[in-house]
Amino acid sequence: MKKISILGSTGSIGTQTLDIVTSHPDNFQVVGLATGTNITLLARQIAQFKPEIVAICDETKVNDLKSLLTGIEHQPIILAGEEGIIEVARYGDSESVVTGIVGCAGLLPTIAAIKAGKDIALANKETLIAGGPVVLPLVQKHGVKLLPADSEHSAIFQCLQGVPSNGLRRIILTASGGSFRDLPVEKLNTVTVADALKHPNWSMGKKITIDSATLMNKGLEVIEAHYLFGLDYDRIDIVIHPQSIIHSLIELEDTSVLAQLGWPDMRLPLLYALSWPDRIHTDWPSLDLVKAGDLTFREPDHHKYPCMGLAYSAGIAGGAMPAVLNAANEEAVALFLSEKIGFLDIPRLIEITCDRFSSHNTSTPTLEDIIEADRWAREEVRNQMLLAR
Repeated sequence: MKKISILGSTGSIGTQTLDIVTSHPDNFQVVGLATGTNITLLARQIAQFKPEIVAICDETKVNDLKSLLTGIEHQPIILAGEEGIIEVARYGDSESVVTGIVGCAGLLPTIAAIKAGKDIALANKETLIAGGPVVLPLVQKHGVKLLPADSEHSAIFQCLQGVPSNGLRRIILTASGGSFRDLPVEKLNTVTVADALKHPNWSMGKKITIDSATLMNKGLEVIEAHYLFGLDYDRIDIVIHPQSIIHSLIELEDTSVLAQLGWPDMRLPLLYALSWPDRIHTDWPSLDLVKAGDLTFREPDHHKYPCMGLAYSAGIAGGAMPAVLNAANEEAVALFLSEKIGFLDIPRLIEITCDRFSSHNTSTPTLEDIIEADRWAREEVRNQMLLAR
């Protein structure tokens, strides 16, 4: 029985993790839940999973949540705000914390969990992208495990089991190509938010679905792979794989290539991050290669997906530049989702912001440097949007 806490329990990652808990009640027990604003779903989760502690980001909804819990026998500790989320992350005897909070908001709770000696099932890639220079030394200092819970890095991690430390030559990240993979680049200037949210393969939250459409998600994953697996950026490649059956590959020093395959289902990497090094039997549908049919691949179009190049450049620059890239992207995507900018404005605003920060970058940022870089980048994107009007 492994005790776990979930940050972002009402989002896509959180609900799928709780699906795993429901299916394997003898393997997992929920200690803490944290979410943003969805108190209706959180109340149902409290009734079903009986956590010891919960937190909501929106402090104004605490009383409403308490009202929803009237009549429920189990009453957890209820906290609110960023400090509440942090407390859930480090609380009690949970052994592993699933970080499903979207964006850089997951950084401080993840650091708190690491300092409290919790293993991390990392579903929030932005935490490591923005905070890698700070997070990795803390992981080593506190002797915790940082296990990838997204499909691509889980695939790499699974393929690396049994590979000697000097055996890895190259990482190959697969990308679905997102909502516009078959749309000519010259038509991107007219696409709508509704168009961008129609992902052909995966069911995900809005922000990650837009990142998939711009392929920024893959650029961010390149930076995350660099931090997780220690390869230089010229040894991490991206390939478009429309079927999303091969979740990523590794090439070994003798040119052997290993891949992890499966139906597009986020529960598998989440389960592996929670159960490693064990494998837990599931009743999920097995991969049928005949049913899957042809598996195809093509090189990504850097003209169509400029965010990839921006991510590689930010990663190579290092320091706080990945934090700036990530924050600028979060802000630009939010503006696009609220229909304040067009789709092609996303990479434009990110590039301007990164260029303006380049003279201020430092190679060894502190946590305070990273937080300030994040704040500055968000403000810069908003300023640039206003200037363009």
